[in-house]
Amino acid sequence: MPIESSTQKKNRRLRLGMVGGGPGGFIGAVHRIAARIDDRYELVAAVLTSNAERSLAAAKELNIPRGYGSFEEMATAESKRPDGIEAVSIVTPNNLHHAPAKAFLEAGIDVICDKPLTTTLDDALDLAEGVKRTGLIFGLTHNYTGYPMVRQAREMARAGELGPLRLVQVEYAQDWLATPLERTGQKQAEWRTDPARSGPGGSLGDIGTHAYNLACFVTGLKCEHVAADVSTFVPGRRLDDNVQVMLRFSQGAKGSLWASQVASGNENNLRLRVYGEKAGLEWRQEDPNELSFMPLGETRRTIRRGSAGTGSAAAHATRIPSGHPEGYLEGFAQLYTDLAEQIVARREKRPPNPNSLLVPGVLDGVEGVRFINAVLESSRNASAWTPISLELITEARRS
Repeated sequence: MPIESSTQKKNRRLRLGMVGGGPGGFIGAVHRIAARIDDRYELVAAVLTSNAERSLAAAKELNIPRGYGSFEEMATAESKRPDGIEAVSIVTPNNLHHAPAKAFLEAGIDVICDKPLTTTLDDALDLAEGVKRTGLIFGLTHNYTGYPMVRQAREMARAGELGPLRLVQVEYAQDWLATPLERTGQKQAEWRTDPARSGPGGSLGDIGTHAYNLACFVTGLKCEHVAADVSTFVPGRRLDDNVQVMLRFSQGAKGSLWASQVASGNENNLRLRVYGEKAGLEWRQEDPNELSFMPLGETRRTIRRGSAGTGSAAAHATRIPSGHPEGYLEGFAQLYTDLAEQIVARREKRPPNPNSLLVPGVLDGVEGVRFINAVLESSRNASAWTPISLELITEARRS
């Protein structure tokens, strides 16, 4: 029998707007699909490119009722309409996250933003202040946190099933930038290797932040210091394409992170291993419906999505019975659905489903930007141990 969950409840569709995601883009189409999977949103307004004429044409082509020439125009107009958008999805290159997000927060509209949050820490802190001041909902689409077995791993780690945590190993390996693809005019490669649009991190900002967020999300640990070696292997490339980082977490746990877009033979190989005093866990994105649980001195166990061995967090994020794979699109969809539950619950003045509160938010985005900055600073200083948070930096300077 199909598994029923809160994702399948029928609710009025929220009116959604989108900034970015026009012709030639990849992630915009992913967000549009994800927003509709659980039937919680209707895309009614958009500014899809920075060129006003092309933006209007693209909105018409995608059958979006209201196209705009700029995000400023869209935020102002939609906030005044009785049927205006209730949330906006920002799916632009990284350098265009801050200004639209701030504009829609100021217009009283909840925000869903792709990662990393911003290209500078000042901009990230500015958005965090805006969310705090307005009380609006802000979701950051680290989509792997929406996978059922990632949420299962989180539930087990935080319930103490592994014992006190000792080691965290996370890696995200790809090979799509093993050659100078950006020189061929490929749109995704062009902006991701351009410091003006991507920010100071290449593979670090693009996939390293995913790996870092995943490790912290599952374990609940806060990374306090990093020692990093940031590399650019493709000659002439302006940003890093390989990053290796040692991690010192709170409570004494140690770890390492590897993010590479030049690792030949790897497509989207995101892998997390967590080890405690009593047991370990292992999860791989390319086989996302299984979680390995390794109790000390016992046989390795495989926990499968949709099986009787999963807890409430995984069940909440499961749509179909075991044996039918769920993955990338559904992970994004879970975040959209959870944010819809938060938005509706706030308007109905009721507590949201607790399992809907696992979506990364603006403060997770701030931590991601701090991670990028600390890794780059460490690498510039011969891989010296470098504090991540401003508080730790202040303490280090005082000592």
